[in-house]
Amino acid sequence: SRHMKRVLALSLLALSSTSVRGFSLLASPLIKRAVPALSTVSFNALHVSSTQMSAMKSDDEWRSILSPEQFQVLRGKGTEFPGSSPLNKMYPKEGVFKCAGCDADLYAAPSKFDSGCGWPAFYEGLPGAVTEVPDADGRRTEIVCTNCGGHLGHVFKGEGFPTPTNERHCVNGVCLRFDEAAKPKM
Repeated sequence: SRHMKRVLALSLLALSSTSVRGFSLLASPLIKRAVPALSTVSFNALHVSSTQMSAMKSDDEWRSILSPEQFQVLRGKGTEFPGSSPLNKMYPKEGVFKCAGCDADLYAAPSKFDSGCGWPAFYEGLPGAVTEVPDADGRRTEIVCTNCGGHLGHVFKGEGFPTPTNERHCVNGVCLRFDEAAKPKM
């Protein structure tokens, strides 16, 4: 299914950007022997764009472009303190919230709403911009930037918010950059 292809693509993105002593784990013969399908998987077949390929970086490369807090949240799946982001209480009518890691468009400004949760909340991402990944325990659903695989936060559904989707994308503000001049790419 398309969803499984995306999850596999994100997993491959994570594997290919993980290295031990400079060697990509995805290219490792040991990994290829352990998981034979990896040697035959085509990134094109998984719909991974050239932009996504350029967003794959080593931890050292990510550390050179992200602040320590951004690295801990985007790459380490951390969580910022509630109420700590200046974006939390910002409700612009126009513009785009972008990924702080790769600059991909994630959320149109009008989709942001006040959920009272302490983190920036949106009722939907831009089409194809945010990928949902069920947490291992099955209790929550993680949201990641489709382009670079960076952890954004979690999505909660059916909470009763008066939004068009009845969803709350609870996003760490440190993962976002707001561009008021940008127009959402649909």
